[in-house]
Amino acid sequence: MKQQFKNKVIIITGSTQGSGAETAKLFASRGAKAITICGRQEDKAMEVKKVIESYGTECLFVKADLANVEDCKNIVNQTDKKFGTVHSLVNVAGYTERGTILSASLDNFEKNFSINTRAPFLLMQESIKIMIRDKNNGTIASVLSMAMYSGMPFIVAYSGSKAALAVMTKNIANAVAGHKIRVNALNIGWTDTPAEHDIQTRVHKKGQDWLEKDESKVPFKRLTKPIDVAKGLAFMCSSESGLMTGSVIDFDQTVHGWHSYSAYDTNILDDSLLGE
Repeated sequence: MKQQFKNKVIIITGSTQGSGAETAKLFASRGAKAITICGRQEDKAMEVKKVIESYGTECLFVKADLANVEDCKNIVNQTDKKFGTVHSLVNVAGYTERGTILSASLDNFEKNFSINTRAPFLLMQESIKIMIRDKNNGTIASVLSMAMYSGMPFIVAYSGSKAALAVMTKNIANAVAGHKIRVNALNIGWTDTPAEHDIQTRVHKKGQDWLEKDESKVPFKRLTKPIDVAKGLAFMCSSESGLMTGSVIDFDQTVHGWHSYSAYDTNILDDSLLGE
């Protein structure tokens, strides 16, 4: 495993905290030649960069807001300029601000789709051009969500944006298979990240002990952790996944088709609208 990504140049979005940062660290520990990390928080990025470089992996930080088209393109262009190629792209960044069909603003809708759908599209488009140019049998892995199947009422735009990316994953995988480029995605469930802590305390008004309380209500008595996500993405981007492409894999402790709202505070819509 230590040389799993030997000589590979990898771009990882959303990599200044949470699952993205954990993924970058794991890929570095497994021998990546160079990793580009990106995000808006330079101070956090420098902490992640230090860990990556401790493994002997080169690291480039590109400050970027994925809601900005040119920033998305610049991430790939700067990587190519510094390291000469791109072997793998890992789309981890996401936007999960809440909103129901009644409360979601147009800004909420547009930001969910610009970060969760358009940004990965642009990053894949630019990366694939390089992968085809260099004939390097590239890999792409994206983080989706179990919410893509329908999602809770309070994440209507988020659910739609992830469903759109799931379809694009399969479409693009089919389009680039002839170039031996593999494109897959991981459908993750409820994950313990700094961003989730912010949402639970700020939006859902839960106490600082929300994690302990909610973890007691789910089957495996813990939420998905960033390292779980990182390991799943490493599988998709390495030779361990063989010729697998166009796959969208459920990576959660709940099974598609069943969901209990018992672990969530859903008092956003009137109960009469929620139904049974």
